Amino acid sequence: MPEQSLPARGSLRSRGAATISSVTLRQISAMLPPERAWGLWASRQIVARVMDTFGPSLAGTRVEPVDVRLADGRRVVGEWVRADPGSIGESAIYYIHGSGYALCSPRTHRRLTAWLSRLTRRPVFCIDYRLAPKYHFPTAADDVRAGWDWLRTECGLDPDQMVIAGDSAGGHLAVDLLLQARVPHPAAMALLSPLFDLTFGLARAREALRNDPAIRASDAAKLIGLYCSGTDLGHRRLTLDVAGGRRMPPTLIQAGGAEMLRADAHALDADIRTAGGTCELQVWPDQVHVFQALPRLTPEARPAMRRMATFVSQALHDNTIDQAAG
Repeated sequence: MPEQSLPARGSLRSRGAATISSVTLRQISAMLPPERAWGLWASRQIVARVMDTFGPSLAGTRVEPVDVRLADGRRVVGEWVRADPGSIGESAIYYIHGSGYALCSPRTHRRLTAWLSRLTRRPVFCIDYRLAPKYHFPTAADDVRAGWDWLRTECGLDPDQMVIAGDSAGGHLAVDLLLQARVPHPAAMALLSPLFDLTFGLARAREALRNDPAIRASDAAKLIGLYCSGTDLGHRRLTLDVAGGRRMPPTLIQAGGAEMLRADAHALDADIRTAGGTCELQVWPDQVHVFQALPRLTPEARPAMRRMATFVSQALHDNTIDQAAG
C-alpha cells in the first residue's frame, strides 16, 4: 500500500510515547556498554520487559519448542507458535527476530509471532539463532539457513506456501538468506524496520535530521559490532548487494517515521526494485522502531499488523484474515 494512504501524522498517544522514549530508553541505551557483560545483560532485560509489557495478548497461544539436527549435523533450535486452532492448509511463516544479533529471542518476540499467527491463521516458526558476543558472523546467518532447510526438507513445506518475515537485524538475515544461490524463494517476504546498512551510514544521515527516540546510531553500531567482530563490514554477506543480486520475492517493508532505520527501509526498497522485484514500502509517521510489537503503547500497531497479515494471506492465495484478532 503506498505511503500516501497512511495517516499524515502519528496519533497523539504514539507521539507521546516517542517523546518519553527519547528521554528514557535513548539515554539508558547510551549508558549500557554492550561490550561489558553487565551492560548486555541489562539491555536484554529492558528489551524483554518492554516487549512483554506493551505487547499483544498471548491468550490461546500454543508453543512447541524445537531442537533437532539435520542429516548433515546442523542444529535447528526455535519454536512453533500457533495462536489459531483452525490453521490453513500446509503453509507457514518463517520468522527471524531482531536483536542487533545480541539481545532478543523467540521468547521476547512470542507475543508478536503469536499475533501474526492469529491474524493470518497460520503457524509461525521462529528460529532461535545463536547470539553475539559468544557467537560471531556468520553463525546467526548459518542458523537461519539451517532453519529454512529444515522447514523444507524435514517438515515438508513447499517454499511457495511459506512467507519469510522478520524485524530489524532479522530483516538483514532474511535478505542475506534469499541472496544465496540455490536457496528456493518463498511466496513473499515481510520486513519490519529492517536493518540493511551495517555501517550505519544511512542511519547517521537520518539521525542528523531527526534523533531516533530509542537509540543513537553510534550505540547501535557498537551492538552490531559484537557480531561482526573480526570481519570487514564490506564482506558480501554483510554489505548486501540487493540491487545486483537475485530478484527478491514480492516484499512488504514497514518502518517507523521516527526511527533512524527508515533510511535503511528506503534504500532496501529502492534496491529491490532496481533488481526487478516488487516492493511495497510503508513508512508510518511518528512511529518508533518495530512499533508493531507494541500495541499497548501505540494504536498504529494494529492497522499496521492487519496490513501485514493481508499481504501474507494474499501471497499465500488466501484473502481471509482474522480481523477480530487485530
